[in-house]
Order: sequence, then structure tokens, then C-alpha cells
Amino acid sequence: MQLRPLYDRLVVRRIEQQEQKQGSIIIPDSAKEKPQEAEVVAVGKGKRLENGTLVPLEVKAGDRILFGKYSGNEVKLGGQEYLIIREDEVLGVIEASAAEKKAA
Repeated sequence: MQLRPLYDRLVVRRIEQQEQKQGSIIIPDSAKEKPQEAEVVAVGKGKRLENGTLVPLEVKAGDRILFGKYSGNEVKLGGQEYLIIREDEVLGVIEASAAEKKAA
């Protein structure tokens, strides 16, 4: 099943951070913060301006992004959790360094 966002919206999937344990303290899942990093799954066609022109989005599918803590709406689709956010809620795009690109 595919979900195609409209206009300037993005469908993203949160990227879970790897758990780091320090000492013997275990934090339950309910107390953990949700990650603010995600992979873009799908993008809309662009933002429509008041004069009717369509401005394409800068973010594209496959990008890794950072977004605000309380951004977007959560959606479950096919057993998978997604988040639908507007492009202006994106704080930045994470770009891989040259060393990381060679390792991949």
C-alpha cells in the first residue's frame, strides 16, 4: 500500500537510535523520547503559492532529516508507523560524509 502526500507534505519513517547502556540503569520504553531523525519515504509535488505557481520541494525521498519534537501527525499503515509533516517543519537534511559514503 502506498501513501502519496499532497502539496508540501512529507511521509517519513522515524529512525530508531541504537540503545546505549551506562551502568545498570534501564529506561523503560514508555519513558524514552521518540527520535527526531527520520528517513523520507515520499514527498508531495510542492507548495502552491497564492498566485497559483507550484514550488517544488527541496527534500526528496531517501533523505535523512531532523524535525521538531512535536511536528506532524502519526499514521499507521500496513503495520508500519509513519509521520506526515510539512516541509517547513524540517530542521535540516543529514548528509553523509565522504568516509561514510565509502563504507556504505
